[in-house]
Parts: sequence; C-alpha cells; structure tokens
Amino acid sequence: MRHPDSAYAGGLWHVLAGHCEYEAATACLVREAHEEAGLVIGQDALSLVHTVHAVDRPGGRPRIQLFFRAHSWEGTPELREPDKTVAWRYADVDGLPDAIVPYTRAALEGIRAGRPYTETGWSR
Repeated sequence: MRHPDSAYAGGLWHVLAGHCEYEAATACLVREAHEEAGLVIGQDALSLVHTVHAVDRPGGRPRIQLFFRAHSWEGTPELREPDKTVAWRYADVDGLPDAIVPYTRAALEGIRAGRPYTETGWSR
C-alpha cells in the first residue's frame, strides 16, 4: 500500500513501479524491485504481459505503463522505502482491494482477459 502522504496514489494499493532513469524498461524493473522490496529478479526472467496508456486527469501528463511478469525471483518482499510504501501483500485477481490505483486495476483486468493493451483516462 502506498504511504498516505505519498506524492502519488497515497493510501492506494499498487504494484512495484518506478520511473526509468535512462535505462531499459527491464533494467528499471530489476532495479526498482530491489530498491523498493529487496527482490532480486533477472532480466531474463521477465516477460511483457500488458501495456497501459493512461492519463490520470484532464490535461495531465500521459504515461505508458509496462507490466511485466517475473517468472522467478529471489527474496521476500520487504519495506525498503517506508516513506512511499507501508505494506506489501499478494492479492488474488478475483479479490482485488477496492483501494487500488486505477491504471493498475485496468492492467490486471486486461491481463486476466488476455488483452495486451488498455487505454484509460482519455476522452473519446
């Protein structure tokens, strides 16, 4: 769960996430997983499972969110950035919490439905 005072999505559940720092998306995921949760994931253990093109609010900055599945990893999630995250937990896709980041919910529902891509927040 995101820290209530977090600059983004305070009080909502979210997946491991981060911004790439002039690095490949898979390298970013490996780095963020270690920084945020102490997990060790090899880039070769990742596969892209969903892409979300989202805008959070009218006039907001659009973002492309890439969701990868880690087929293997080492470690147990731990709180390594308590100013951003207050808890980690596994959730069944059939029982997702109500308080979840909207684009994360959209991605998980898209993955479950077998869709590779979702757009959210755009006016048509």
